[in-house]
Amino acid sequence: MIFRRLAPYQVAVDLSAAFALGVVGLLLSDGVVTTPFVVLGMTVTFALRRLSPGSALTLAWLVAASQMATGAAPGVTNLAICAVLYSTAAYGSDRVKWTGLVSVGAGALLGTFYLSYVQQSLFGVDYDIYAVTDVVRLLLQVGITLLGFLALLGLPWAGGLLARQRWSERLSREARLIAERETARAENDAARAEREAARAERDIAVEQERNRIARDMHDVVAHSLAVVIAQADGARYAARVDPTSVDGALTTIATTAREALGDVRVLLGQLRHSQGEAPQPALGDLDRLLEQMRGSGLHVDLRVSGEPQVLGTNRQLAVFRIVQESLTNVLRHGAVDQPVDLHFDWRYEALHLLISNVVRPPTRPVDTSGDERRGGHGLDGMRERATLAGGSLTTQNADGRFVVHAIVPTLALTQEVRIR
Repeated sequence: MIFRRLAPYQVAVDLSAAFALGVVGLLLSDGVVTTPFVVLGMTVTFALRRLSPGSALTLAWLVAASQMATGAAPGVTNLAICAVLYSTAAYGSDRVKWTGLVSVGAGALLGTFYLSYVQQSLFGVDYDIYAVTDVVRLLLQVGITLLGFLALLGLPWAGGLLARQRWSERLSREARLIAERETARAENDAARAEREAARAERDIAVEQERNRIARDMHDVVAHSLAVVIAQADGARYAARVDPTSVDGALTTIATTAREALGDVRVLLGQLRHSQGEAPQPALGDLDRLLEQMRGSGLHVDLRVSGEPQVLGTNRQLAVFRIVQESLTNVLRHGAVDQPVDLHFDWRYEALHLLISNVVRPPTRPVDTSGDERRGGHGLDGMRERATLAGGSLTTQNADGRFVVHAIVPTLALTQEVRIR
């Protein structure tokens, strides 16, 4: 016995309707002793029709069978059977639903037989046969009675089936709408995630660009100030011996300061207005850099070995900045009066850049970690540039010499890797 869950108001409505049906059935009863029991049974059947359609159908068959067994005439409470058949199709399980359909056919046959042969007085069927017309008349009467029962019992069951389908369609539509809303919400979440990822990528790109500008700013300022300091010190000492030589030093200081100021203005313009990249120095600018360093009193011995290969723009910039930072560090920390060995060792797969200088003996404790603390400028900045160019950079301080060894892949190796 399976009971459905009903709302309190549904239970109240079913009980009130069943009570009203029972009262009407008793008022219209024919006074037969079994009539109250039939009315009670049909009333309970009517009350259970939505709570438990299967139980209501079983009870309806028991009450109807007992009613036909005692020969009682049908009453108004027998209409509860129609409500039960509606409920079997509308609320019952699949087994109860199809059992209700079988009950329609069986009930129509039993009802026709009962009214035609047991309760003959109800419709006044005359079974006297004197001619063929009497047979036709009898068959028509029985047939009409059977069709009447089929309509009386079958229409409620069909109505319940239609209501069941309508509710199923509504539930399917609601489920589809919920699924569509969930899909739309998922798509919105995915779009929001994509926007956030794109924003994060833009933020990363901006941060990387700011870091690049900061590295370039460090290289420009540190190099220029080192040249200016070296020229100023040289001019101060030279003024005691040859005052006319001061003019050349001051000219170098002014030229270096103007170039640094121009570079700083470009970098600040990029940082402030997010402009495109300005022209960056390349290998062709190394001669000007070396000339500037030599003008600062630095002896640079340039050696080139091997066949020069093609380097991309970013790799040329990395090589230029590494050379610039290394020579600037020599002016700041190395022995300026000793030559600096700058060796370009060109190989097929990479450029091996070697920069070696004599370390200046410290006259007082020197904090050599200043560049390390400046967030990736100095030595860390050179390593980062080499790494971004696809290469590497190592440093070594041994036997009184400081050696920078940078490896930058050539374009020929890059193309060969892509072909593979």
